[in-house]
Amino acid sequence: MDKALTKLGSYWISKKAKEEISHITDDLSSLSNSVEEKAKLFINKLKGKSLKSLPDLLREHNLPPGLFPRNITCYEFDESKGKLVVYLSSPCEVCFKDSSTVRYANRVKGSLSRGKLTVIDGMKTKVLMWVKVTSVAVESYKSDKVWFTTAGVKKSRPKDAYEMPREAIKVEEF
Repeated sequence: MDKALTKLGSYWISKKAKEEISHITDDLSSLSNSVEEKAKLFINKLKGKSLKSLPDLLREHNLPPGLFPRNITCYEFDESKGKLVVYLSSPCEVCFKDSSTVRYANRVKGSLSRGKLTVIDGMKTKVLMWVKVTSVAVESYKSDKVWFTTAGVKKSRPKDAYEMPREAIKVEEF
């Protein structure tokens, strides 16, 4: 009986230790990514590369300027690759004037092109439950609809609901 309890105890301790090491590894990886991203921003500022505001960048790409919250920390845009990364101080959500709700992670990444933000990572919307947004698109300059794609399903929303950046509400988790 003692041997069985000893084996069970050592198995449980081993399992818990592996979980803790995994969490520590994830935290270190996250910290490393954050330091790397902030260093890139700092270097760009030293080089004198000034960024236009995110709403202006979105407007230039025929997307509504209020697609992201007003209180972003900063953003990076690699024009040659079309890669956009938006940083927020914490996970948050915004309720828009059409009653739609979008939730954002600390970092939202995607590919920005004319009228589209695709391959999105870090954005969800509420459709009965929270679902990952994979792309946001406006079909033409004159279009009055914004199309959100979630798990292969496209949902149109009025473009004017996203015309002004809104304040985000901090949430505990993305």
